[in-house]
Amino acid sequence: MKTGIRRQIGRVLGALLLFLPSCASLPSQETQLGDAEAYHNRGLAYGKKGRYDQAISDYTKALEMDPRYAKAYADRGFARGKKGQYDQAISDFTRAIEINPGDARTLYNRGVAYGKKGLYDQAISDYTKTLEIDPKFAEAYYNRAVVYGKKGMHDQAVLDYSRALEIDPKLAR
Repeated sequence: MKTGIRRQIGRVLGALLLFLPSCASLPSQETQLGDAEAYHNRGLAYGKKGRYDQAISDYTKALEMDPRYAKAYADRGFARGKKGQYDQAISDFTRAIEINPGDARTLYNRGVAYGKKGLYDQAISDYTKTLEIDPKFAEAYYNRAVVYGKKGMHDQAVLDYSRALEIDPKLAR
């Protein structure tokens, strides 16, 4: 009886010795998410310095580690927009919105990219959705007014400029 128990304990210990080293080499999900955040944060720092290529690279690394990192998609989209890569920016913003549909800032930024491409109806749609989420988002009113003006919809533009100035009088500068 004691011999059987010793054999079983020996087998279990042997299996553990084979299994444990492989566990130590596997990154935990928590570590990967932490690394993704670190790359994202460095991307933010690069972006603040105007180094958009480096920022995009770091956001991409963060997304390789965490493909559902909505903020990394949104910030990569912003950096791509700064580089004039509006199609790629729109794609990133769209992916971020799919993951986090309630992010007013990302909807707003996609509206900006649509506007830069001359896709005014899509821009108006995104600004409107932004304002449904955050009715005090003065820049969304302001940019929607700009687009309304470009479309010759001056009555709507006046209303949106007025609302933007009510919320944030600094926009008059």
